[in-house]
Amino acid sequence: MRKFASFLRRDVDYLSRLETLNNGKSVEDSKGDIFFSADCLDYYAGWVDKMVGETIPGAHDQLIYTLHEPIGVCGQIIPWNYPILMMAWKLGPALACGNVIILKPAEQTPLTALYCASLFKEAGFPPGVLNIIPGDGPECGNAIAVHEDIDKIAFTGSVEVGKKIQEAATKSNLKRVSLELGGKSPLIICEDADLDYAVRVAHQAIFSNAAQKCTAGSRTFVHSKIYDKFVARSVELAKNRVVGDPFDASTEQGPQINASQFEKILNYIESGKSDGAKLECGGERVGNKGYFIKPVVFSNVKDDMKIAREEIFGPVMSVLKFDSYEEAIKRANNTSFGLAASVITKD
Repeated sequence: MRKFASFLRRDVDYLSRLETLNNGKSVEDSKGDIFFSADCLDYYAGWVDKMVGETIPGAHDQLIYTLHEPIGVCGQIIPWNYPILMMAWKLGPALACGNVIILKPAEQTPLTALYCASLFKEAGFPPGVLNIIPGDGPECGNAIAVHEDIDKIAFTGSVEVGKKIQEAATKSNLKRVSLELGGKSPLIICEDADLDYAVRVAHQAIFSNAAQKCTAGSRTFVHSKIYDKFVARSVELAKNRVVGDPFDASTEQGPQINASQFEKILNYIESGKSDGAKLECGGERVGNKGYFIKPVVFSNVKDDMKIAREEIFGPVMSVLKFDSYEEAIKRANNTSFGLAASVITKD
């Protein structure tokens, strides 16, 4: 595993460009993902000799002990928003525990997974430990979910697909299931927060990776006493965000993943406007081709609006006002999603 991680670092320049071609994220973000992936693999490699059972004292001639054993065959379905990083997050623990893996990259982003398979072989893993199977989700992903000889499945993606995988796993061989699904994560900015810092954090929380991440800070709750100043500074920062060619080192935001996601985001922007939120900036298409969207800041967002309730997976900041911390916590928790939450305060 450590050798595999070292090969990721060795080939970071090639891999970062391949990941940008794969996904559309900025090449600098891709490079960061690759180093993070290598660190993740090193971390789990360090656990290999530390996961041990216990020997328990027993009476007379009794021998009592616990023994950790591999689960067996793990099916892993990787999303398109962090192709190489999510692959490392799933590979690391499975390999450290002695399992073999059948891994399906997203049909939109198979390139880095296929290249990593060659590095995996170069690192000396035996044939059959890692098996990469590109293909469409409904066909290939379902085949993994229902297969009787797969002992566990790990999936990152939408709630809708996660429910189908859970059902398929139950109806087949009751395989173990790990699901990481959607999010509508709250960021609560308190009255005493350093405003410039809060604006930068909120900006990064929603707009990084073109907001294509399930932990995006997509509901920004701001105390009423600093609300107007926060919105004004957020608009200024969003307007200056560089959107364009992800291979250009100065680019901060590349394209959305594909046409359907692009149109979905534009529809959410229209929904926000029609529901009464104030479009402070952004929302226009950038250029005549590709799926580039100027970062959006909405103010006067209410909890019952679609843009505040549903996962957009696009560069749309929704800023909501609150008066008390009890109110903010109650509203932040008023969602079916989980995954992440943040608070910015000096207290």
